[in-house]
Parts: sequence; structure tokens; C-alpha cells
Amino acid sequence: MQTNFTPAQLADPHVAESEKILRKCVHCGFCTATCPTYVTLGNELDSPRGRIYLIKDMLENGRPADAEVVTHIDRCLSCLACVTTCPSGVDYMHLVDHARAHIEKTYKRPFMNRLVRAILAAVLPYPDRFRLAIKLSSAGRPFAGLLARAPALKPFAAMLALAPRRIPPASAYAAAASHPPVGEKRGRVAILTGCAQPVLDPGINEATIRLLTRLGVEVVVPKGEVCCGSLVHHMGREEQALASARANVDVWTRELEEGGLDAIIITASGCGTTIKDYGHMLRLDAAYAERAARVSSLAKDITEYLASLELPAQMPKGIIVAYHSACSMQHGQKITMAPKQLLKAAGFNVRDPAEGHLCCGSAGTYNIMQSDISDALKTRKAKNLEATKPRVIATGNIGCMMQIGTETAIPIVHTVQLLDWAYGGDMPEKLKDLPLA
Repeated sequence: MQTNFTPAQLADPHVAESEKILRKCVHCGFCTATCPTYVTLGNELDSPRGRIYLIKDMLENGRPADAEVVTHIDRCLSCLACVTTCPSGVDYMHLVDHARAHIEKTYKRPFMNRLVRAILAAVLPYPDRFRLAIKLSSAGRPFAGLLARAPALKPFAAMLALAPRRIPPASAYAAAASHPPVGEKRGRVAILTGCAQPVLDPGINEATIRLLTRLGVEVVVPKGEVCCGSLVHHMGREEQALASARANVDVWTRELEEGGLDAIIITASGCGTTIKDYGHMLRLDAAYAERAARVSSLAKDITEYLASLELPAQMPKGIIVAYHSACSMQHGQKITMAPKQLLKAAGFNVRDPAEGHLCCGSAGTYNIMQSDISDALKTRKAKNLEATKPRVIATGNIGCMMQIGTETAIPIVHTVQLLDWAYGGDMPEKLKDLPLA
């Protein structure tokens, strides 16, 4: 793609990077076939190629974002299926990140939209606030139907629909601590506690810590860790996202220097994609660039790390498991085989759903801010998963678990919970009343 940025514009490192990304696009349109919003809406401007044209025009002309640009960029799930599909290597992820930051700086959203986004940014990254918000959601449920009828209030209705009626108590495993290995020590890792996941399903990290310590790995839950920054990063709130990244880099660097780390284990693939990008996000910060790159190199999804260990042989369980590959796992981190291979080796009968490349519609806060598109994708995803006739659905991202779980009665659990069970741990709570034979 030909570009016409001025030397003054290219002096901005963010613009210079976007210009290099834009020049790689050859207009081929392969991305349209795998883009969830294009497949759903059929609008060229809701395809990666269409959004690239809008971003190019906005940045090249040095103008503020307008309503049309914001509409179509907001509809992007950042699923990154287009990055997997693109034959030219267009780095759409960093291009749309720049566009969102530009929108945040130059466009004044309608009041209710600003309010919803501010609430999400002030609540979701903070576990105590998030827990309180879920508890208070019961008071708002009687008004959900009314809220859904007003377009400006629809995100509040979506929040109420997604909020679980019960949440588990806070887990002791979320507290800062070191969990010693059982038997001979094989390694030492830190684990990301996260923000939404310990509230919605603390059993995921509990299963991870139990499994790793049984395998001889010391697991450290570091003091001072905060949200990875993913949620606000995708809202274009770059300073808030970078502040979170810096805080976590400080925490993990301290652990690295004090006791050494083989990896930083992440059990939510959405967080993993962002943490693996810390090196890029902080590349212009002289005080953090080197340490951030080191942290990114240590970040491993739990299945990625387990695949590097020698696991004991297992007797087959034979239970049919439909594996949902989260977009942040398959497109963001390019981890496609390890989760399925681990499940198969643990004795599960793993099945792939049709259209596995398409997003389920969760995408951080997308299922709140773009609930109509999200619901259409959720229905399509659940139908494809159910068609494999599984006893259980496994995935590696809490957002996908919550999203798909509102559309199907088939229990959905984290991949590591099945692996913990297979290798000597407790059966996942969601499966205890289910006939699995």
C-alpha cells in the first residue's frame, strides 16, 4: 500500500511504525474471509482491509477520529484472525492499537458511551471492585429488559446478562505466597493472578498451582502484581495500560532477581497476549524497555509450559472434550497444538469444532460494548461446539468461558482443570454432577 506521510509525521515513532505496517498491505482481501465482523455484517468497512483504509486516511491526513472511523474500529474484536490469515505479514494488532489510542486522544464520545467505558476501566481491572459490582448486579436485574430497549443503556443490560448469580469466595491461592514443590524441585515459576479470573473462577489458578507443585515446580504468587492492562489497552487508554505493565515488570523483575524464574505462567490467554507484548509496549521507555522485553520472553501460557515438562503416562478417561481455541491463544500467541496434545495425552477424546478460527464474541469488554454482534457470534460458536457432541468444553481463557457458558448447558472448564484432574487432582466442580461415561 502506497503511503504519503510527511517527514514531520514520521518523526513520531508511533506514526512511523504504523506507516511501515500500512505499506505491507497489498489489498488482497484474504483477511475478509476469516474476520468475524465481516462474516457477520458483510460490510467492507467492518473487515480488516476496510479498517486499514480508514486508519490510513485518518493518520495520513493528521486528522482527529470521526464518528465513522470510531464506529468501525469499535466493532473490531482484536481477535487477530486476520493476522493469521494475512500472506503479507501485516501487523494489524499494533496498527489498531495505535488507532485506538489516537481515537481516545482526539474523539469525544457521547456521554453515556464515555460513562460506560469509564466504569469498565475503573471496575474490571480491580478484583475487589469487580466482586462488589457482581454482588450489586442482583439489584439491577429487574431493570435489564428496560435497559436493553434504550441503545445508550444497552451495555448495562449486557453487563447484567453476563454477571453470574453466584460467585465463589476469594481463594487463598490468590494471596502473595510461595508454594513449594512436592518432591524433587524441577523449576520455579511466577503465576499471574489476574483481575477478573480470580473473582469469576479462582479454581483455575488453584488447579494450576496444585498441578505444578505435584510436578515438582515451585510456584510464586508475587506481591504487588496488578491487572495485566489488557482491558484498558484495548480501549485506547494507553497510559493506564502502560502503568499496569510497568508495575508488573517491577514485580516480576524483583522475583527474577531474588530467586530466579523459569517462566511467568499465565492462565488467561487474553492476558498472555498482552504480557508477551510488554517488550513492544514499553520499547520507547528507556527505564523499562530491556526489563519489559525480558518479562515478555518469560511469559508462557500454562499449556505452553506444561508441554515442556515430562508428564507421567495416563490411563485413558475417554471423555469427549470439545476444545475451543481462544483467539488470543491461536491468533495472538500462535499456540494451536499444545493444549489439544496435552488433553489427548491425558486420556481425553478431543474434538475440534467447525469454524474454530472464528471468535466467540467475548473479546474483553466487547460483549458489553457491542452486544448484538457478540451475541450473534456466541450463538454461532455454541452451535459449532455442541455439534461435536461433547461431554465438556475446554478452553484457555476466562472471557470465553463466561461468554460461551451463557449459551450452552454443556459445562465449560479451563484446560488446566482437566489436566489437574487427570494427573491426580480433584474433578472440576462443574463436572461432579455430570454423567461422563
